[in-house]
Amino acid sequence: MADSNNSDPTALIDSVDEVTLTLWQTVAEMWASFIAHVPYIFGAVIVLCATWLISYLASSLGNRVLGRWHKRESLKELILRLLSILIWVLGLLLTAIVVFPGLTPTKALSGLGLVSIAVGLAFKDIFENFFAGILILWRFPIERGDFIECEGITGRVEKVLVRMSYIRKTSGELVVVPNSFLFKNPVKILTNFDKRRVTITVGVAYSENLSQAVELIENTVSNCDSVISEEPVQIFPNEFGSSSMDMEVTWWTRSKPVDVRKSRAEVVIAVKAALDEAGIEIPFPYRTMTFAEPLTVQQQS
Repeated sequence: MADSNNSDPTALIDSVDEVTLTLWQTVAEMWASFIAHVPYIFGAVIVLCATWLISYLASSLGNRVLGRWHKRESLKELILRLLSILIWVLGLLLTAIVVFPGLTPTKALSGLGLVSIAVGLAFKDIFENFFAGILILWRFPIERGDFIECEGITGRVEKVLVRMSYIRKTSGELVVVPNSFLFKNPVKILTNFDKRRVTITVGVAYSENLSQAVELIENTVSNCDSVISEEPVQIFPNEFGSSSMDMEVTWWTRSKPVDVRKSRAEVVIAVKAALDEAGIEIPFPYRTMTFAEPLTVQQQS
């Protein structure tokens, strides 16, 4: 009898019908709950749109207001970004409260704190770059358009974002570096001052009059167009080289890398022409060979 009851097709059909009915009831309840929640979803969408509009208006108004203060460009961008982040955090918090009516601001902030800890541990490097970017925008004297040098990277700063910076190398490549890279390593800001001192080495032969050569080079460099006339041209004889008396020739020019290269090229060409015209020798390396015993010279017939 037990076997016949277990194999009864009617009981099996009843069981399937019961499961199907339960499934449909569950789906129907979920659909009804969704329909009942639709007004809250529309309200949340409206809150998000309002948040985006307020953020856009705040950025536009902030650009105008901060532009009149003549503050650093990077500091202005930092203030606007922090303002935008604050508006979006408040907007998302209000959106969560609208979607889930039982959620209170205290519960939302508590949950946000726990989520922040978990996210901070999972994305440590991202947050490290984020805070480094804030410190760079707040404290570093780096502005868009500056030429910098850091760990072998030399180029013009195109953007300083919160997490990364865009540097256009002098050879044309775009380098995207994490802000923590700039924050942890020494950075040379090549254009922080509008002029730079350039030094080259010039050597003249030992047979030449050194004082005459110094005076000639000084006058020649001073007359170059790329040399800043308000700053002194300085010549320092500083070494007895193997083939020449070497001098440091220093002058000031504009601070951009291309200006430095152009000025160096102009000065080298002008000094070479002036020394040639005056008959002052720029020697090739000389080598004097001494032998312990006299050499025997054989003449071939």
